[in-house]
Amino acid sequence: MSSGSSSEPAAETGTETPTATETATPESTPESLDDWLEDANGYDGELRRYGPQSRPTIMLGEETDDGLAFSPPVIEVPPMTNVRWDWTGHGGQQNVVALDGTFDSGRTNAQSGTMYHYFFEETGEYRYVSEPHRDDGMKGAIIVKEPPSSGNTELDEWLVESSNFDGTIADRTDTDTATVTAGADGNGGQFAFDPPALKISTETTVRWDWTGDGGPHNIVSKDNGPLDSELVADEGSAYEHTFEATGTYLYSCKPHEGLGMRGAVVVE
Repeated sequence: MSSGSSSEPAAETGTETPTATETATPESTPESLDDWLEDANGYDGELRRYGPQSRPTIMLGEETDDGLAFSPPVIEVPPMTNVRWDWTGHGGQQNVVALDGTFDSGRTNAQSGTMYHYFFEETGEYRYVSEPHRDDGMKGAIIVKEPPSSGNTELDEWLVESSNFDGTIADRTDTDTATVTAGADGNGGQFAFDPPALKISTETTVRWDWTGDGGPHNIVSKDNGPLDSELVADEGSAYEHTFEATGTYLYSCKPHEGLGMRGAVVVE
């Protein structure tokens, strides 16, 4: 599969550029990405999604309970994204090698501060390993696909890095009260709103219910919107707001916004 081009011929450090090794021989890949990732260190079934214009960084040699890992082990990016791997210096010699031979950081390196870049142009699934530790579960994947789209550009751009947003806007226009869960599964833990995007009619009340998971959360509008709850962690806590004017209302949990804990309410 075609993917793009490496911005570096080999992994680089601040003092030297190691000589590249020959490209690894392409291997047949398993049918299921989930099956292949089942024993990937640090992987809990959640991917980290990045939006357009982002510059994702993956830490190489992150120490986990399972062993050395890529962190995050699985990311989703749109085409035309530059991904960077940074060596932590943990675990000795490391490299980054795609199973199908698409990219190869070169010979192994143990020095903290080493970096490798690759520019992904085409959609697809790219599985890779650190060769010295591949049998110990040090593996990862880059999923390159177009971002989810609901047709509402403002909303889509806001929620693009929320892992539980798939382009669907939950329709609650036939109810007087709609409920959103705060602290639902997503974004690498209990750091999501469910549903992340909601459509309601004017004069509808939205109620956010706290699960008590994921630490303290709040509901705060982007810019100068009307939502502004307290930061609370207790299960059973709730916050309500009645929407009187049409529009798209964007909000987040401020402590976890960077993880993708964002939401939107579309009022018609």
